[in-house]
Amino acid sequence: MFKVLIVFLSVMAIALFVLRKPYEVKPAAPAALKKIATLPYQVRESSGIEVLPNNEYITHNDAGNKPYLYKLNQKGKLTGTIKLQLPNVDWEDLARDDKGNIYIGDTGNNNNKRRELAIYKVNINHPSKLEAIRFTFEDQTQFPPDKKDMNFDCEAIFWHGGNIYLVSKDRGRKRTAKVYRLKDNPGTQQAKLIGSHEVNAEISGAAISPNADKVALVSEAKLHLFRHVKNPEKYYEADYKEINLPGAGQTEAVAFITDTELVLTSEGGNLYRYSIE
Repeated sequence: MFKVLIVFLSVMAIALFVLRKPYEVKPAAPAALKKIATLPYQVRESSGIEVLPNNEYITHNDAGNKPYLYKLNQKGKLTGTIKLQLPNVDWEDLARDDKGNIYIGDTGNNNNKRRELAIYKVNINHPSKLEAIRFTFEDQTQFPPDKKDMNFDCEAIFWHGGNIYLVSKDRGRKRTAKVYRLKDNPGTQQAKLIGSHEVNAEISGAAISPNADKVALVSEAKLHLFRHVKNPEKYYEADYKEINLPGAGQTEAVAFITDTELVLTSEGGNLYRYSIE
């Protein structure tokens, strides 16, 4: 009897094994942030990035480096170097208009005492034709101001509708991003203060999406994403999400590839893509 029971249980076990529902293993959700490449040695201090009409990237190094723009393909390989006859006092970010002009923000102002801030307008097909927008901040009266008021550094710019928007890096209280506006015409201007918002971070890059309904800012290992933007001047009134970027390090620059995909660089010399959910 005992042997019969053993045989019966064995048969049942085999039947249950054969007829069982297969265990469904769900694939892990793809990480939103993906490292694409280590940047070439020529541009290991990338501080700004933009996407060109042919889907290549263009970037540059930080202060103290040569005044060159570097073209990269989508895999991060160097495809060209544009040597400009310009000073690189402290290049910090890039923007691009709807005519393909690149704007170089020579706007770094760590000590908040620069009086020669500039944005250079470059047509990369005719790089010898350079124009300069020289400016001061309309609300800065001390060079430098008191330490707690050191909010006149700018490492983030974007272009929209004939205007260049500058987002400040708050080196004083490390919490408020001020927003300024310049016309994209060459000459001397005052950057008009048009708003501010609390972000509790030091902003190091900015970009606007092709359809202008999203604005992205970056700070160290963080993405600050504003969605459903109705007016780029007041992007900070849109839906806001702070996104951690673990492992990305000191993220310095950001640009939109499409309305739902971003490219970022870090001071550590890496190129990333980020997909917006």
